[in-house]
Amino acid sequence: MNSWVPKRIAYVLKIFPKLSETFIISELTELKARDVELLILSLLPPREEPRHQMVAQTGLDRLVSYQTNAFSAMLEKFQPQLVHAHFATESTALARELASRNGIPFTFTAHGYDIFRKPPADFLDRAKAAAAVITVSRANADYIQKTFGVPSSRLRIIPCGVDTTRFCSSGGTETERHLCPTILCVARLVAVKNLQLLLRACALLCDEDLRFRCILVGDGPYRSELEALRKELGLQKIVEMPGGAAQEKVIHYWQQASVGALTSDNEGMPVCLMEAAACGVPVVATAVGGVPELVEDGITGLLSPAGDAAGFAANVKRLLMDQELRSQMSIAARRLAERNFSVARQVDELLALWSDILERKRPWAFQ
Repeated sequence: MNSWVPKRIAYVLKIFPKLSETFIISELTELKARDVELLILSLLPPREEPRHQMVAQTGLDRLVSYQTNAFSAMLEKFQPQLVHAHFATESTALARELASRNGIPFTFTAHGYDIFRKPPADFLDRAKAAAAVITVSRANADYIQKTFGVPSSRLRIIPCGVDTTRFCSSGGTETERHLCPTILCVARLVAVKNLQLLLRACALLCDEDLRFRCILVGDGPYRSELEALRKELGLQKIVEMPGGAAQEKVIHYWQQASVGALTSDNEGMPVCLMEAAACGVPVVATAVGGVPELVEDGITGLLSPAGDAAGFAANVKRLLMDQELRSQMSIAARRLAERNFSVARQVDELLALWSDILERKRPWAFQ
């Protein structure tokens, strides 16, 4: 066995657990299953929202502390080999500070809003101090290089992953799904997701007398605005908005879906589309950010230009009307998920990176 394989890792997160960050829970669960000792330092306690059962089932809730004034002492006692943070913002700032005090390397994963919309002003300084910067898509990496000046040698592209043993087909036939065609969107109700476009696309499909229903799973500050538009478009009986859901319920939704949908104006590498692929659900999505790296246009789904409700609706109609095409895409999507987007593959790559960092003899930071 490689003596440099990390066995003790400390994570610094802004909020743990968080309903919309299942990718972090899956990552930690897989690490724990591989006997990596974990310490989770959360800057804030969890919100009042549904809780993923796997947090308690896997014992992650017993590994987290919210006592910010004790973090330094806890880290010194735990003696991790490396500190890792998700998102380039507050969590990375603290991970950098704690790692420096303890003379150990730190890494961080940059995702989406922390790159494109609210990046820290000192992103390059944080990247220089880190042993490596991980990001989830080639589009992200290119943007980080161009915008912040981070050398490509310091960047590692490791997409998030999903548990493909849990996210899988229910075994129901495509014919059964066709009896009640369902468009499913799992997304936070925030501006960047442009969910108004999804509602307008649904209205266009209704104008063509297509039989379907749409389920929009998620919550956020745009709920009232979206509910008002749903009413204005007469979609109350077509579009369901059940709110946020724990992972177990989300799996059930995907297993009942005919088509997945995502209408974002920008994305890093959306995990919801990985979940769809793992469940064998073809998707229609806007071709933004890392989405084209995840959806093979014409093979596992269909891509549309951002902001084009008519084009989006046309692609959804194509999938709803063509059962054979959906079946072909379903098989291809599942294969793609197993090959490229499993959490096992993700953690393999994380451990390989961290092993390399620990084995280095030169200083971690670059000049």
